[in-house]
Amino acid sequence: MTAPLHDTSPDADKAAPADVAADVAKKSVEGRSLRQIAWTRLKRDKLALTGGVVVVLLVLVALFAPLIVNLLGHPPDEFHQDRIDPLFGVAEGLDESMFAGVSSDFLLGVEPGNGRDVFSRIVYGARISLLVAFLAAVVAVVLGTILGIVAGYFGGWIDSVISRVMDMLLAFPQLLFIISLVSVLPGDLLGMTGSSVRIFILVMVIGFFGWPYIGRIVRGQTLSLREKEYVEAARSLGAGRAYILFKELLPNLVAPITVYTTLMIPTNILTEAALSFLNAGVKPPTSSWGQMLSKAINTYESDPLFMIVPGLAIFITVLAFNLFGDGVRDALDPKGTR
Repeated sequence: MTAPLHDTSPDADKAAPADVAADVAKKSVEGRSLRQIAWTRLKRDKLALTGGVVVVLLVLVALFAPLIVNLLGHPPDEFHQDRIDPLFGVAEGLDESMFAGVSSDFLLGVEPGNGRDVFSRIVYGARISLLVAFLAAVVAVVLGTILGIVAGYFGGWIDSVISRVMDMLLAFPQLLFIISLVSVLPGDLLGMTGSSVRIFILVMVIGFFGWPYIGRIVRGQTLSLREKEYVEAARSLGAGRAYILFKELLPNLVAPITVYTTLMIPTNILTEAALSFLNAGVKPPTSSWGQMLSKAINTYESDPLFMIVPGLAIFITVLAFNLFGDGVRDALDPKGTR
């Protein structure tokens, strides 16, 4: 007689369910990292993902502006007077339609008065807005993080001095200061000329006046984190202040710093647009969305498209960054649902 294929003893019957239960328990306790949890939450937020995709597209447009303009437009500073009505000074087009000047050669029409390609200037304007916004955010984040963590960790008179400086800068009229500063700037500065000087000043001033906002957040978080057990353990083991600040505290501040940075960039874009609108931004003929809006004020009745296009560019950019920033904030929230 042949042997049975399976062990039918009572011990084997008891062992099989036990092994299955052990395998199930082993799989159920597999943990996820904070990065995996945040990414899972972010994937559920469709609006945040949409905003992130738009942000990536805007960055790519800014980076490859020359290539895009060569394929679909004309040089941004090239005049096309043949596209302008010599009598009224507006773009020739479909009678008095708001889409006057739009054609296969000029996808978004031409500027009133000089005939420059609106599409090309919008594309190059994205470079200015994103460049100023990103660099100003970097300046603000670096200053705010360093001063905020120092104030929160050391406390005492150091905290008082830094906090009072924050209060003073928050109460300072930033726009008026930049307008006054631009009016007395020389034509060249530190080897830079033209719009490069304006961009440098905008980045430094917007970043300098923006660091108190993130500095307050970092200070508040540091006041809480400095009393945690792992900080006390590092002190008891003889760790120096620099080690505690940058090895123990700073990694735990990455989440709030990241969230506030994504929300600071759209604010910087609006600030740059407002300054360019007031002629305190980049110098002409360098393209800027705020500068285009300023010029469109005098022609919005005859050519409303020239005002709508840069206005929509600013609106979509700021909305995309805000949606993405809100999604990142929810994804990194430790009290959020998994």
